[in-house]
Amino acid sequence: QVQLVESGGGLVQAGGSLNLSCVASGRIIRINTMGWYRQAPGKERELVAILTTGDSTNYAESVKGRFTISRDNAKKMSFLQMNSLKPEDTAVYYCNCRAMSPTRPWNSDYWGQGTQVTVSS
Repeated sequence: QVQLVESGGGLVQAGGSLNLSCVASGRIIRINTMGWYRQAPGKERELVAILTTGDSTNYAESVKGRFTISRDNAKKMSFLQMNSLKPEDTAVYYCNCRAMSPTRPWNSDYWGQGTQVTVSS
């Protein structure tokens, strides 16, 4: 099984920055994509940013130019640098990876428990 643990959330004023981290552990054959999603109260979970093994990225339009996703393959980590934060960025942020494990030798989605990001105006 693959476990993901996020860290780095918190309370920040509008215009501030936060850096989220996610580390994967467990029996992992290969991690393909790593990404970040978020879910605000009363809304559906949405993609924030995703990064493939080929370093191809995709960002939600609302965060382009403000957020940057990166990964450290050796450490099985991903990061989300969030700058110029806005109150509408307030949400629970979830780390995601698509990975292969010995018990699931095909691409499967794994999720972290989520970390709260609150941006005050």
